[in-house]
Amino acid sequence: MKYSVDKDEKYSLLKIKEEKLDSTVSSSLKSDLITMQAEGVPNIVIDLSDVKYIDSSGLSALLVGNRIFSESGGAFVLASPSEHTEKLIKISQLDKVFDVLPTVHEAVESVFMHELERGLREDGAAEE
Repeated sequence: MKYSVDKDEKYSLLKIKEEKLDSTVSSSLKSDLITMQAEGVPNIVIDLSDVKYIDSSGLSALLVGNRIFSESGGAFVLASPSEHTEKLIKISQLDKVFDVLPTVHEAVESVFMHELERGLREDGAAEE
């Protein structure tokens, strides 16, 4: 699977450079997301701007990523989905599961808000 990763202290931006997120690349995406989380990436933004088509296996890979990052307290944000991808996410009612934002900038802002809220929760728990 073709993609690029830009790492920041608080998050990694994974830009998928494939037109189709289907069974031919979804297992690779799934294992790469698991590896990134295991290596300590706290939050991830997935840039879907190049993805024109996604199927159930692609959605499944994203669901795995969402679960593993959420379980570790991190943020998993999808950014810039194509019209087709966004429609499929809504039809599947996964818009209630995924954090989907129209631009990478908004997704990064969402990660920073998540980190801020997590810090406040941790501070509150430490004071009790």
